[in-house]
Amino acid sequence: MGRAFVIVLAAWIALASPALGQTARSQPSRFEGWTSAIIAADWRDGRGRPIQAFDNARRDLVKGFLDAGFPRATMVDYSLRPDAPDPATAETVLTGLYEAAGRGSAGCLLYFTSHGVPTAMVFGDAAPMTPDMMVNIVRRACGARPTVVIVSACYSGIFVNALSAPNRMVLTAASRERTSFGCGADETWPWFDGCVLEALPTATDFLALAAGARSCVARKEQEHAVVLPSEPQLFVGPDMQLRLPTLRFNRPTAAGRPGS
Repeated sequence: MGRAFVIVLAAWIALASPALGQTARSQPSRFEGWTSAIIAADWRDGRGRPIQAFDNARRDLVKGFLDAGFPRATMVDYSLRPDAPDPATAETVLTGLYEAAGRGSAGCLLYFTSHGVPTAMVFGDAAPMTPDMMVNIVRRACGARPTVVIVSACYSGIFVNALSAPNRMVLTAASRERTSFGCGADETWPWFDGCVLEALPTATDFLALAAGARSCVARKEQEHAVVLPSEPQLFVGPDMQLRLPTLRFNRPTAAGRPGS
């Protein structure tokens, strides 16, 4: 009797396990219908020499956010370096962003990695992107949707006030008075982007991602004895304060199946 029961139980588990696994895999992401854009807006170090750090960040951030549940169908990524296999211009980037925004209407994630100056962010060979320019782009692409904007650049805190709105979260690599670090030929990614990548695999949501990235930046700056830390900035509008805890990233379960 006992042996027969074990055989029947084993057979039931073998039949049921694929179905259970399929149920777990078919759970919809909370980011279905979200538009996402990841843009490497510069390709040079501080002396104008070509580097790979920004493009490395773009490539690996795409993978990281796909793993977190952002759909590829409504995601675009661009490099503004002129020697890329299929080079993009600033106009190409904005056109692609607006087209992607037309395909997904649930929310927006916009991530820029570049160099910055106290008044603007480098945007390829086009005119530098000022806060007024960026807020117009975000407003046109995302409107009233829940929106997360991440800007990795020196002095990127200049964008916080312009982008602040009830439906937005804004995370920047530095305050408006400070530089960020890690944009050299010997770096794999800019430090802030590397810290986002470090935090992303275990972060449960955008708030946890911001906390993890800021903690990582502080650690790296202490390790390198940085005298003037970059002071990453975070703004969360009142509507997003309520919404962000519900926007949980997809994460593997203990059994190795996707979960959230």
